Amino acid sequence: MKKDRYDVAIIGGGPAGSTAATLLAKAGRHVIVFEREKFPRFHIGESLLPFSVQTFDRLGVREKLDRTFLPKFGGEIMAACGTKGVKFYFKDGFRSERDRAYQVTRSDFDKLLLDHSRENGAEVREQTEVTKLDFADDRVKIDVESFDGAKSTIEARYLLDCSGRQTLLGSLFNVKRTYDHLQKFSVFAHYENIDRLPGRDATLIRMVRGLDRWFWMIPLTETRTSVGVVMDTATFRAVKLSPQTALEKFIDEQPLMKERMKKANRVSPVYSAGDFSYRNTRLAGERWLLAGDAAGFIDPVFSSGVFLAIMSAEKAADTLDAALRDESKRRRLFNKYSRSVNRIMDIYLTFVNSWYRRSKEFLEVFLNPADTMQIAAAVNAVLAGNEGKSLAIKWRMWLFYFFVYMQRFFALSPRLMLVPKQTASPSSVDPVTAGV
Repeated sequence: MKKDRYDVAIIGGGPAGSTAATLLAKAGRHVIVFEREKFPRFHIGESLLPFSVQTFDRLGVREKLDRTFLPKFGGEIMAACGTKGVKFYFKDGFRSERDRAYQVTRSDFDKLLLDHSRENGAEVREQTEVTKLDFADDRVKIDVESFDGAKSTIEARYLLDCSGRQTLLGSLFNVKRTYDHLQKFSVFAHYENIDRLPGRDATLIRMVRGLDRWFWMIPLTETRTSVGVVMDTATFRAVKLSPQTALEKFIDEQPLMKERMKKANRVSPVYSAGDFSYRNTRLAGERWLLAGDAAGFIDPVFSSGVFLAIMSAEKAADTLDAALRDESKRRRLFNKYSRSVNRIMDIYLTFVNSWYRRSKEFLEVFLNPADTMQIAAAVNAVLAGNEGKSLAIKWRMWLFYFFVYMQRFFALSPRLMLVPKQTASPSSVDPVTAGV
């Protein structure tokens, strides 16, 4: 076999793998993608963030996305007690440059991106599993097996692991570490005919926060909606119910969900996922990088999953392209990549930790936005995917977390019960539409 037949081999054809494949192929690199499933296939993580749109422009898929998926202009976060709620719009974010993202059916979205990588020159092999990896000083040898049993071996100068939660290299090198304080369990399904707000508000993701759980409603098409709930794994196990029965029970107990689902009809199986928060302690080696969920996954809250996948894949593609141009810079480039991706994951980890560890205080401050020093606008910007590198956003986020901490001792914002009231109705909610 000819040495260095491929410049880069990519494991996984999800958003991270297809994004990196397209960018590398457009840069003139010889790229191959191995995907063990056949697209389209069901996947969760359906709400995107505006800061991914600049990457979609670079990929050349913006027009396809505009034709295919609903726009997403912001979100709606509500207290489970039904006494307070906030709508936020991305256009109001700090120094906002993007006013929308997309709500996507992942089976269609992922296939669109993978097909686009083919159209741009990447070789894609679906239903093909990587069975063995052999790393050498100047290449990686990869053994694969297709669904029909055919086996083959290829060589590449670099390997990019975008294998998702399988995190193939993370497991191989034993660098995968779970977040013990974020061991959550989610159950979710798709429904038709859920009531929605009028106009652009019909595209907003709705989140309902209780003391020990939170719900999502994500509009996917004009009639279809993704509905799910997240809680501690121990809490779910304690109810001793099947995922389907549990989801029905949790929805029935939450009036702010139930009120919109009076005419709803479930049109998918009920899916579940657990213990999904983890991170790899290394994101790079001599001949490999990790990107997307293969690098780490924090939590589904705030819709950061696909954003982090696309962001890291773009950075990985640029890093590998530069390393291919000049091998002598590889180590410096890989270290820079690792620092950059870890820093952005840290931003969302801090956000998620505050959401869970100080849930009442977080929501009490979050649901009472003020124009003071544009703190709400800065929070909005981070929710939109702003990396928060600028000092202007950093110090405002520090103040937000400080207020959340102080809320524990002083009622800077009105206290909330976060316990559902069976008499709750839409009229009992006081939505605030300016900022976050």
